[in-house]
Amino acid sequence: MSISVFDLFKIGVGPSSSHTVGPMQAAYDFIDELKNQDLLERVVRLEIQLYGSLSATGIGHGTDRAVIMGLMGERPYSIDPAHIGPCIEELRQSATLRLDSRYNVSFLWDRDMQLLEESLPYHPNGMRLIAHGDTGELYRNTYYSVGGGFVVDQAQVDQGNLNTTTTELPYEFNSGDELLALCRQHDLSISELMLENEKAWRSEAEVRDGLWQIWEAMQACVQQGLLGEGVLPGGLNVKRRASDLYRHLEAAEGDKSLISTTFSAMDWVNVYALAVNEENAAGGRMVTAPTNGAAGIIPAVLHYYMKFQADADERCVVDFLLAAAAVGTLCKKNASISGAEAGCQGEVGSACAMAAAGLTEVLGGAPAQVENAAEIGLEHNLGLTCDPVGGLVQVPCIERNAMASVKAINATQLALHGDGKHFVSLDQVIRTMRDTGNDMKDKYKETSRGGLAVNTIEC
Repeated sequence: MSISVFDLFKIGVGPSSSHTVGPMQAAYDFIDELKNQDLLERVVRLEIQLYGSLSATGIGHGTDRAVIMGLMGERPYSIDPAHIGPCIEELRQSATLRLDSRYNVSFLWDRDMQLLEESLPYHPNGMRLIAHGDTGELYRNTYYSVGGGFVVDQAQVDQGNLNTTTTELPYEFNSGDELLALCRQHDLSISELMLENEKAWRSEAEVRDGLWQIWEAMQACVQQGLLGEGVLPGGLNVKRRASDLYRHLEAAEGDKSLISTTFSAMDWVNVYALAVNEENAAGGRMVTAPTNGAAGIIPAVLHYYMKFQADADERCVVDFLLAAAAVGTLCKKNASISGAEAGCQGEVGSACAMAAAGLTEVLGGAPAQVENAAEIGLEHNLGLTCDPVGGLVQVPCIERNAMASVKAINATQLALHGDGKHFVSLDQVIRTMRDTGNDMKDKYKETSRGGLAVNTIEC
């Protein structure tokens, strides 16, 4: 499996990469296939079936709306989030879906949007789309949103063709040990090795420009989140806090006492993470990093570095994201970044490890120290459940990103004070995350049927 940094960092919309971004892309792909088979103009009705986790938290995660927008020809990276609400309202009133934004077909929400409790065999995030014509069924396909916006269809599953790409990389690695061995053999840092791999797809200039665009999207998300006021949508009445904390920090910038400075730095990390995940909860534009539920961690840590490191520049941003992507690649290849498959350890744990790796890289850590930092970040998120209250990516998700961001920075500090030698390897922790996810009951994996989701008054 060849995974690009741009597979792990994708511009999309909230609140969930696996429940919003993936289903929207799957629906878009479905429309594309109808066009390829010259079937689009013959469609008179569409049926949407959501299974497992997509059904259980589909309303709170906006899966239903995302699929509709994909069928209308919208894609996660280009859609205007403000456009979604009015389109859904118009559809509900008219009972007419504008397929590919061109063809009107009948769509009765209560009949054609089906939330089914059972799970499909391959993955808990399953969905099936069925197009009907005047004389019966025209085409159907089944899709699985496997985390981080990655989507596979039934044909890929049946054929075992689940590779993100088949591109041959100069330094392919499938474990942390292999990654470190390649760095030693070729005298490369982790970010340098990742850059060489990325050049199998695009030029170095394109890689750097693309990652800078990812960083600009992260910055824009933070800035939008810092402006947000009021209560988040969904019915839990969760108040947005980032803007108030931001104003407090701006006012306190002049206090240079040691404890104030220390707490101020940590508060800046908190405010960046809160801003991103509040914006995510509101359905805003953001970057999956590697998922939406954990999207605040990497931007928060990178913002922290760019604010407090005097010589931080564009090259540091690229190196940070490349090193982070190396760890994200290992987590996806050998375990999962899907909350529905591994619990929140797969989302927040992976993002924490990625952020720790990126920060250690740009602070001059050797490859072994980068691997150590990632191991620490992931190890201390093992067993983390995914139990969003009300099926919304708000509680405990927003605060969880702030906590993991601080944890990632501490993991870097511990790793940089060592020499890279440590008792537990990153590979061992990733395998443990995989095994723990397999053993974890489904009610603790993004179904909102266990944990905090059923032990709070709001439910």
